[in-house]
Amino acid sequence: MSIHEKFFSLKWWRHSLVAATVVAPMAAGPLSAQQERQGAADDVTERMLLVALQGTIVLDGWSDEPGWQAAAPLPMTMYEPTFQGGLTERTEIRITHDREYLYVAGRFFDSDPTRIRVNSLYRDRASGDDAFAVLIDPFDDNDTGLWFWTNPAGVRGDAIISGDAQGSINGNWNTHWDVATVRDDEGWFAEMRIPFTSLGFQARDGLVRMAVSVQRYIARKNERQIFPAIPPEFSYLRPSLARDAVLADVDTHTPVYATPYLLSGVAHNAELDALDDQYVLEGEDTREAGLDVKYNVTPNLTADFTVNTDFAQVEADDQQVNLSRFSLFFPEKRQFFQERSGSFDFFTGGSTRLFHSRRIGLHEGEPIRILGGARLVGRVGDWDLGFLDMQTARSDELPSENFGVLRLRRRVFNQYSTAGGMVTSRIGDDGSYNVAYGLDGSFRIAGDDYLTVKWAQSFDDSIIASDAFGFTTSGLVHVTLNRVRNRGFTYGLSGRWSGRDYRPEMGFVTRRDFSDFSYSFSYFHYPTGDGPFRRIDPFQLFGSVAIRNSDGSVESAFMEHDFDLQWKSGASLGLDLELYYEDLRQPLLLPGESRVPAGSYRFPRFEGDYSTGRGNLVRAGFNWGIQKFYDGWRANVGVGPVWNASRFLELSAGYQVNIVRFPDRNEGFDAHLLRLRSRVSLNTKLSVNAFVQFSNTADYGSANVRFRYNFREGNDLWVVYNHGINLDRQRTDPFLPLTNDRTMMVKYTHTFVR
Repeated sequence: MSIHEKFFSLKWWRHSLVAATVVAPMAAGPLSAQQERQGAADDVTERMLLVALQGTIVLDGWSDEPGWQAAAPLPMTMYEPTFQGGLTERTEIRITHDREYLYVAGRFFDSDPTRIRVNSLYRDRASGDDAFAVLIDPFDDNDTGLWFWTNPAGVRGDAIISGDAQGSINGNWNTHWDVATVRDDEGWFAEMRIPFTSLGFQARDGLVRMAVSVQRYIARKNERQIFPAIPPEFSYLRPSLARDAVLADVDTHTPVYATPYLLSGVAHNAELDALDDQYVLEGEDTREAGLDVKYNVTPNLTADFTVNTDFAQVEADDQQVNLSRFSLFFPEKRQFFQERSGSFDFFTGGSTRLFHSRRIGLHEGEPIRILGGARLVGRVGDWDLGFLDMQTARSDELPSENFGVLRLRRRVFNQYSTAGGMVTSRIGDDGSYNVAYGLDGSFRIAGDDYLTVKWAQSFDDSIIASDAFGFTTSGLVHVTLNRVRNRGFTYGLSGRWSGRDYRPEMGFVTRRDFSDFSYSFSYFHYPTGDGPFRRIDPFQLFGSVAIRNSDGSVESAFMEHDFDLQWKSGASLGLDLELYYEDLRQPLLLPGESRVPAGSYRFPRFEGDYSTGRGNLVRAGFNWGIQKFYDGWRANVGVGPVWNASRFLELSAGYQVNIVRFPDRNEGFDAHLLRLRSRVSLNTKLSVNAFVQFSNTADYGSANVRFRYNFREGNDLWVVYNHGINLDRQRTDPFLPLTNDRTMMVKYTHTFVR
């Protein structure tokens, strides 16, 4: 990912962008079908008909049954490296269905089958393999997509795409579906079978309206073939640009999935002995059982219930180095919170949001026991619905708390405008509470131009009790105007105001009592012809200023100019020139006990990044930067190599070093962060993931090793080992032990379907 992309993913506009439109030729139906998708009309005759299966299909990858022949192959277009360039390999992708399943088959012919790339057998791991994928917009809402992909070895990957690929892309989501693949001397072949119960759908007049797009990726050529013909200025993951389709005679079966688990293990933690003169490892055995139940209330509404919820198998968080005055953001990785997580999105600028599920069952990175809860997600009539209620147990630091979230949203005015609201509540058994609500609307003005307006407000027991509550001081308003496309001239303008008492405790915020204004102006160019470049971004200007509401003074500001290149090989280069202003009212404490004095600081920064093509067996990303840093200077370098030694073994690493010096104060530090990861997969069912991290600023190293045997979807055996070590044992008296903590857990889940 380029520095530009990283920056974009953190700024306000990446979270406020919504559906854009494009007119593209569709060989499987009239051109007006895509145009109809941009208007209010919904004429079934203008949609691609997904023919019903005649006969049966044996899921073996070959797609040679007579029933497949009734489904014509979809006309493919080159998406990259050259849009609408000549396809170098023949591809046939067909879609059909019966009453219970959607079937998608691909025949991927290759002029040199020995070079078909299979880099990994690891579940959900896209590692530069050849690939086949389908995107389904099950509710035809131009917003949420379900992404299913496989490689020539039959590895399964799935994700939920929300906000029309401008919001979150949740790769931790898993659902029930099957795939089979085969290879011969002509190429490779695949068949997917996806239950409608895993998709959800909304039927009207006996017909199901949804949208689909498909693609093939040829790794060694960085060639992506796609249907429909989505221009490169738009992401191929956008549900709004998928092809409208219609199905008939779909079963409305609503199964129940019950998944109990059994957990056993032992945990050791370093504790001072009775004399407080040395540390000893105290052990504690764990025996747990719990249950998750999933029920499709209707074809488009799913209920989940959980009792004694456990997340022992979740991968450890990535350690980070904080060189700012703001809290670090950590993404959600726990499986229960992944289902339709985009239904709960309410972004308020940058990484801030009204609801962040990590507030439930975690406190300062440590787990809090979750007694149970329920979730309801899907669609009721014209409304998208998300409801969540969870209860946590009492801990040493927190009372037993109830967490509630309700999210409603629907389309207004046209297919690409939405309005809705959210309510969150956090209520403790000690009488404490925090309640927040938000109202939001995103409106397509014309073409690719959108206006987004959001208002949020919180109510806290401590504020209410002090009689300091004010309607505006407890609120936040956020307005953006932007153009959603990556071709030609684009822009984004944003204004935000937040009161001093705005404190949504189920959300994530970085500043309080401030106003900020942001802008972006960019130009994107796609060269034609046989040149080496796919895209050139010569002109990208970003900037923002944050102002204290209390006195109108500037708290921070920045300006940035980016220049980015993308090669047709998949490699990319980014060069950025930035200028920062920071006004510190309080000293800033940094790693190494360095302390930046209060005062106003201006400092420039130059940074760059380069990444190799994603289809290479050995690939890497590099980034670097040099800058004046408050009253000193900073230099940083990062590297992230990946080596697919074979389809059974992938090795990767990440190393970052920040060198910070304050010569006038004779202070400074070097912050090193090292991550090592190995993924071992003997087949598509058995895998081992070992993740080791070292941070000298935290004086801590950790290992997270996870063994998984996936009998089938929902039936898993996990063995998880965690080990933490103290790197600087002499920083306290008495000395710390080498081993800070150690756990071993065995967990088995088994899903029953009725």
